Amino acid sequence: MPRSIRIHRTGGPDVMVFEDVPEPKAGAGEVVIRQTAIGLNFIDVYFRSGLYPAPNGLPMTPGGEGAGVVVEVGAGVTILKLGDRVAYCTPVGAYAEMRALPADRLLKIPDGMSDQQAAAMMLKGMTASYLLRRTFAVKPGDTVLYHAAAGGVGLIFGQWAKHLGATVIGTAGSADKVALARAHGYDHVINYREQNFVEEVARITGGRKCDVVYDSVGADTYMGSLDCLRPLGMFVTFGQSSGPIPPFNLGLLSQKGSLYATRPTLFNYIAKREDLERTAGALFEVVESGAVKIEINQTYPLADVARAHADLEGRRTTGTTVLIP
Repeated sequence: MPRSIRIHRTGGPDVMVFEDVPEPKAGAGEVVIRQTAIGLNFIDVYFRSGLYPAPNGLPMTPGGEGAGVVVEVGAGVTILKLGDRVAYCTPVGAYAEMRALPADRLLKIPDGMSDQQAAAMMLKGMTASYLLRRTFAVKPGDTVLYHAAAGGVGLIFGQWAKHLGATVIGTAGSADKVALARAHGYDHVINYREQNFVEEVARITGGRKCDVVYDSVGADTYMGSLDCLRPLGMFVTFGQSSGPIPPFNLGLLSQKGSLYATRPTLFNYIAKREDLERTAGALFEVVESGAVKIEINQTYPLADVARAHADLEGRRTTGTTVLIP
């Protein structure tokens, strides 16, 4: 029998168990894939801990991105065939050796791209794609600030934003992470443990501040992020690794310069097939061109996912991590 990581109660990394599950079958419009690589993301921690509710209740298999080979094709499927290498991004369900998925949620992996690369970049890379191309369309001359620059999304984001002609400022929490971010497109990287990032952004920009701030940290950074924006700038909060942002009076946006604020999620941006193809297509294009390099910095066996989560939460990982079934 195939095996999956399952969560029967929310909590710490130890709640994840590797257990036998029924072999998946392809229904109408579905395919079954044998997975070869699975991406690790902080949103997986949110679902495991209960911060985000399980979409279909418990027990639940976490994991938001993966890659594999089509081993069964259901009725009515015409866009995929047996043997196709495919990748995907879904809210949960990826921590498994095999799984059934709607065919229209899968994308063929381009020739020349490995399964591990594809699994490592679907959620993170498409997040960077919609943030840079749709939530705020970054253009040459823009100044952007991105928190957690040495993280999985951050390393993709820095390269891509630089490719688009922006001045890219990042924050990171150690000298090693600062160096890593600088090597991935960031013009300036602020060590937030040693420097006040608001003051540093003002200094770097000569007081003009930023056109947009991308903040996945949340509670610890949101107020400073608002202070890094120029009048009419945009605050994009798309995660909460330090905890959720507490309620605040929207009048604060007026006081700080008629700011815009948005809380996007990837799955709203790729809900339609055409939007999924558009978002992934932009990602595949910059990766295939060499403008954005996908580097896998850590791998763990799927059975060792508890250690992977502990390392992720303990900030002992950088960039992209892949689980191997």
